[in-house]
Amino acid sequence: MPDGAAAVVYSVDTNAFMDWQARYYPTDVFKSLVVHMTGLMQAGRLQAAALVREEIDAVGTPELIGWAKANRGIFVPTKDLLADALTIQDQFPGLRDPKAEYEEADAYVIALARLRDGIVVTQETPAAEKNRPRRTHFIPDVCRELGVPCISLLGLMRREKWAL
Repeated sequence: MPDGAAAVVYSVDTNAFMDWQARYYPTDVFKSLVVHMTGLMQAGRLQAAALVREEIDAVGTPELIGWAKANRGIFVPTKDLLADALTIQDQFPGLRDPKAEYEEADAYVIALARLRDGIVVTQETPAAEKNRPRRTHFIPDVCRELGVPCISLLGLMRREKWAL
C-alpha cells in the first residue's frame, strides 16, 4: 500500500480482468503486476462480484477462467450484494444492456464498492464519451451520480504507486 493511502477495497469489473490478463497487461509479460494484484487479493483489497466470475466463465480466455477458478475467494456472493444491486438497477434502468442474454454484473460491481466503501475498477467509459451508446448509463455514469469512486485499471496502478 502506498504511503498515506487508506486500505481501500477495489471492486473489479470483468473488463478490467480481461484487459489485465488477456488484452493489454498479459501475465507472461507483466509478471510484477501479478505479484501486485496477488498482494491486493491476499490483503482482501481486490474483490469482485460473483457475477463477474460468471462473465469471465462466459467470455474469458482459458487462462483467465483458470485464474478465476483458482482465486474464487475474491468473488463476493450475489446474495450479499443483491439488495443494493437491485436498488441501483431500479434507480438506473439505463445501466442494463437491452440486448444482454444474462444477468449483468455492472450493478453488483457498484454495489460491492458502495457496501465496502471502496473504489470501482472498470475499463468502461461514460455514455457521453461513446458514439451511439446502446444504453444511457454505464458504470462510470452511475458511480458519478452515486458518489462512488471509479477508476481504470491504470488508475489502480497509479493509485497504488506500482512501477511495473
